[in-house]
Amino acid sequence: MIEMPKKRKKKRFRAVEAVKAMARERIGAPRPSRAVPDRRKEKTEKHKQTIGELLDDL
Repeated sequence: MIEMPKKRKKKRFRAVEAVKAMARERIGAPRPSRAVPDRRKEKTEKHKQTIGELLDDL
């Protein structure tokens, strides 16, 4: 037996979506956001270099 396709549900009106759509038309789309680097993965030195280590680098 062939089933009838289901009717699409009407989208409910939402004021927030309407306001954002109007703003995009007038002003334009917002700039894409930047990815924030994860500070936990970023390792920094826990101790300052000693004078001997600094002199070895030269």
